Amino acid sequence: MPQVPVLADPARTSTTSSSARAVVGRLRGYWTGADLAAALAFTAMAVVVLVRQWRSPTVGYLIGSGQDQRMWEWFFAVAAHSVTRLENPLGTVLQNYPHGVNLMANTAMFGVSIPLAPVTLLFGPTATWTLVLTAGLAGTAFAWYWLLSRYAVRSRAAAAVGGAFCGFAPGMISHANGHPNFVALALLPLILGCVIRLSRGAGIRATVTLGLLVAAQILLGEEPLLICAMSFAVFTVAYFAFRPRLFRAAVRSAWRPLLLAAAIALAITAIPLWWQFFGPQSYRVIDHGAMGNDLKALLQFPAQSLGGITNPGQDVSIGATEENAYFGWPLLALVAAASAWLWRVPLARAAAVTVLVMGVLSLGSELTIGRNRTGITLPWAWFEHVPLLESVLETRFAMGAVPAIALLLAMATDRAVRERATLVPWCICLVFALLPLTPMPLPAVDRKPAPEFFTDGTWRGYVADGSIVTVPLPRPEDARALSWQARADFGFPLAGGYFVGPAGAAKKAKYGPDDRPTALLLAEVNKTGAAPTITDELRAQAAADLRFWRADVVVLPPGRNSQALRDTVSELLRDSGHAADDVWVWDVRSLVAAGR
Repeated sequence: MPQVPVLADPARTSTTSSSARAVVGRLRGYWTGADLAAALAFTAMAVVVLVRQWRSPTVGYLIGSGQDQRMWEWFFAVAAHSVTRLENPLGTVLQNYPHGVNLMANTAMFGVSIPLAPVTLLFGPTATWTLVLTAGLAGTAFAWYWLLSRYAVRSRAAAAVGGAFCGFAPGMISHANGHPNFVALALLPLILGCVIRLSRGAGIRATVTLGLLVAAQILLGEEPLLICAMSFAVFTVAYFAFRPRLFRAAVRSAWRPLLLAAAIALAITAIPLWWQFFGPQSYRVIDHGAMGNDLKALLQFPAQSLGGITNPGQDVSIGATEENAYFGWPLLALVAAASAWLWRVPLARAAAVTVLVMGVLSLGSELTIGRNRTGITLPWAWFEHVPLLESVLETRFAMGAVPAIALLLAMATDRAVRERATLVPWCICLVFALLPLTPMPLPAVDRKPAPEFFTDGTWRGYVADGSIVTVPLPRPEDARALSWQARADFGFPLAGGYFVGPAGAAKKAKYGPDDRPTALLLAEVNKTGAAPTITDELRAQAAADLRFWRADVVVLPPGRNSQALRDTVSELLRDSGHAADDVWVWDVRSLVAAGR
């Protein structure tokens, strides 16, 4: 690195030059040419994965996301909207009107949505979405590379192998379709680095840094933090299992700083956490049902990989965004071989145990093979009703095995580099194991434009202080209306929506609103294309639901089964409605007012 020019008083030139050299020396210790090369390589890899989205960064849509991309874009857009109007970003009534949505309980990623509000305002939420996913993949890979290169291995190439696996593991690529909270994980290795430093006697700077990092991660995603903490706890127990003196020394060094760091994190996030667990539209638990990995999910190749294309296996995944394992049998075989090769090294033993434990936990409470339930009870059955843990999808525990696998790969590569004789055989095995997992670019398309009714401001003639009810209402199966609302600069609230919120008195969460009868009726018509016979009872219920939603206008956009939907609404309201731009509308303000 070239010397930094120094401008100083001649009498102090020697001292200043010495200080400059010290600064440069410290920078060299933190950032090397290899680090820069790794950062550029990881960024290029992330762009390749998302290249089809980058072709249309403001209108592109990742097919594998289902409706999740619309939901996340809405989160980014409403955060920017709140910032510009100095409103509380933790909750809103802009969807699920009039009850609203607890955004802190929906992983709205305030840690990126608020800082990137200028990007959202200038280029739109899709640009923010594309940027967050790309930076998430590259940043996660580099952060793990940094941790491995500073604390586990000497070879930067070995650290790059581990970092690349962490950033572009099958689960990461799967979540990149629609879950940025499980892609932007760069803070996790930095948190672990601080914990390691504290166990070695680091001072107040590391303590404060840890508290700030944990607080930031809470505002990015608590579930990845919980899974990381669980896997690190398993790793720590395995590492110190036969080293009690070292364990006691580490605890003596770390326990007070850890408590202080926790206090700092809690002080920063106390209000958001209170809002999440006790604020409006908070919930106690969300029951996903049995969501463990099928055993084959550990052994097969992911669908969006080179191996998945050339050698597809049985479809045993929960969905395109939840292929959390899919390590492939060659990689698992290599991990087993690396564990045996490095077994005398405590770090390797701890990593091997972590891979095994987190892999077993990801299988859920009952072993399933090829979608066939075996009746064999697994260890997760002991934990599935523990508070906080009961809301986690079991399949995601496989993500906790990823850093442990990366550590084994990095350590084995580092040893092969040092021993030389094993370098070629190891590299051949590494290529054989990782090549099938090479991710393919995620499929993306350009979405259809929003109806002109929303984009040209026609809606303003129909909305006073009530909501817009789209037909059918926005829901997890079709959340297009959220994008239309954002295009209209959130000038009106929406009935229905796509979010997680409480249903019933027990505050047990579900995806989407607590269903109203008319919403269910319209969803069924949209699904079947058959207009039902409308009775006076259904008309009375529709009027009651519109009053509940405090509706000003009902809007039917062009789409599937639009004629059946139009006929149904016309019969429910005894009003044929009229065309407005490219939609059909029913002004219901007088109907709603009559019932108040």
